[in-house]
Amino acid sequence: MEIIFLGTSSAVHSKERNHPSIALKAFGDVMLFDCGEGTQRQILSTNVSPMKISKIFITHFHGDHILGLPGLLQSMSLHGRESKLTIYGPHGLDKVINAIYSLGYCAIEFPIEYIEIDSGIVEESDEYVITCQKVKHNVPCLAYSIEEKKKPRFLREKAIELGVPVGPAFGKLHNGQEVEIDGKIIKPEQVLGEPRKGIKITYSGDTRPCEELIQLAKDSTVLIHESTFISKDTSNAEEHAHSTSTEAAYIAKESNCKELILTHISTRYGPEYGKIMLSEAQEIFENTKLANDFLEIKLQ
Repeated sequence: MEIIFLGTSSAVHSKERNHPSIALKAFGDVMLFDCGEGTQRQILSTNVSPMKISKIFITHFHGDHILGLPGLLQSMSLHGRESKLTIYGPHGLDKVINAIYSLGYCAIEFPIEYIEIDSGIVEESDEYVITCQKVKHNVPCLAYSIEEKKKPRFLREKAIELGVPVGPAFGKLHNGQEVEIDGKIIKPEQVLGEPRKGIKITYSGDTRPCEELIQLAKDSTVLIHESTFISKDTSNAEEHAHSTSTEAAYIAKESNCKELILTHISTRYGPEYGKIMLSEAQEIFENTKLANDFLEIKLQ
């Protein structure tokens, strides 16, 4: 898996930080989380192909998280896209899509499926499960987790002891199928070890600290959490329903995450405040990074 930060600012972008957007390359797919203004231009500086984006997950409908959609969709169409794009978001997504189609002489000539979602499983395959959860913002807002499904370890020696010949039967058993060997049925659970936990990535969207996010992020490999304010500005964070660096660190600690990445940084702070923000978070949760535009995180 590879996470690419396309934009790491909050409501107002700057020369250094674009509006929020994160690309995830995983499972032979490209998924986009939020699509702030300028996202398609940011993509040009990465190894992400916009034509390979198959799914877009929107956390909420504040402009800094969605105003890149009209341009991105029209550019995809201009480049001859034919494959379907699926866009997920909170209730009201249909109004956003209809507004995009009504902008100017908009011509989008590929299928778009939009799916309005609430808390729960969004999508599930043999390889992964994507879950969303309502969090605590001043408008309806979702956080997302993406969790890899890993097959249990195949106990090769045990299979041989049971008379399973090396070959295709191994693969069938590892994929959960029974096999018959010399009239005897061998079941997968006889030759599979304990379930293994795969990589889990959680993205907070905009939120105040809340128990719902702690539960969603439980045991994440990486928690990407908004950190709009430094701790001395807690009153501003409360007023605007955002989080401080220390509050994000608290969520990471309580949810037993392995790594915390701070994003959605207010442009009221100059570059020197990044060190302050990072230091504050690391006092509570040591394994913390501060995201910048084009930061790439590879996970194995």
